[in-house]
Amino acid sequence: MNKFTTFVKESYQELVERVSWPKWEQLQQSTMIVLGATLFITAIVAILDFVANGSMKFIYSLFK
Repeated sequence: MNKFTTFVKESYQELVERVSWPKWEQLQQSTMIVLGATLFITAIVAILDFVANGSMKFIYSLFK
């Protein structure tokens, strides 16, 4: 149990004293970048899905 207590204390100390947490402005900027990239990738996947769906419908219509 002593090892676990030491681990928790050292982990807390590292999180409080050694980790450099981002400022609020940096966090907002990073969040906007991630949101923008997510929307962009989602749009690309949606377009590819639309094209693939149309292509498959066309191919299936040739064999009816």
